[in-house]
Amino acid sequence: MERLDGGSPVPAGLRGGIVALGNFDGFHLGHQAVIGRAIERARAENRPAIVATFDPHPMRYFRPDTPAFRLTTLDQRQELFAAAGADAMLVFPFGPALAAQTPEDFAAYLADTIGAGGVVTGTDFTFGKGRAGDVARLAELGAQHGFTADTVAPVTLDGEPVSSSRIRQDLIAGEPDKAARLLTRPFTIRGEVEHGAKLGRQLGYPTANLALGNYLRPRYGIYAVRGTLPDGTILTGAANLGIRPTIEGEPIELLEPYFFDFSGDLYGQIIDVALIAFLRPEQKFDDLDALKVQMAKDCEEARTILSRA
Repeated sequence: MERLDGGSPVPAGLRGGIVALGNFDGFHLGHQAVIGRAIERARAENRPAIVATFDPHPMRYFRPDTPAFRLTTLDQRQELFAAAGADAMLVFPFGPALAAQTPEDFAAYLADTIGAGGVVTGTDFTFGKGRAGDVARLAELGAQHGFTADTVAPVTLDGEPVSSSRIRQDLIAGEPDKAARLLTRPFTIRGEVEHGAKLGRQLGYPTANLALGNYLRPRYGIYAVRGTLPDGTILTGAANLGIRPTIEGEPIELLEPYFFDFSGDLYGQIIDVALIAFLRPEQKFDDLDALKVQMAKDCEEARTILSRA
């Protein structure tokens, strides 16, 4: 699957494609419906299927002080789009130039630079400076520029629309199982395993330390997790996500999975850690012996939960 720079003309072999337009952070049920429609149309019309996303997220541009909120990295999105059947991911570089485009400018950009033969969006899609353009305007402009515009209605689950905001709320509340229903998979943090103080090793629970980067911060606490190594090996474990209040020193946000029955060296490797279930909030213990006793209980509970998952 190709990754295209939205600031450059699309290669000839991918021009005339059906383009799914949106940010698609999380690739949840609603996103899957939009992208699925684009891929379906592309196959029916013998055209390339392209998924367009934005980086950085427009919210990061307009509100740079917004706390971290990302659900997926670009690499994760590319893998998800490819698995869905898309031929390419087009990354629009969101900055002053794109933010200043009028709806008319953006439509011309889609036709001339991207070579879109058709676009598919959600019904709430807006575009252009000040969000001046909506789906009706996109259809009008598309007709002028020679591309079609199709929309997909919101997907609902349990009577409410599926959205990235709803998923973030579930994760912040410590309910990764609810978020997973909307995502159709567990929320997964990808990162490079870093060296730490190795206190977990001293306690008998060596952990793989991952920085949280730009990911949304789920509720601090202990989770049952499932890890995936670069070679595809699947591991199960328990993880602390937060700042380790029992440990003295400057608080550092980390995801620290301890993988059961594993003794390999993971330093420097890029791994995925999926949050399966929330076990308990972070808490400060009187001493390390009390922490160690609780860690044993956490691991036992995580093993039980993961054996049923």
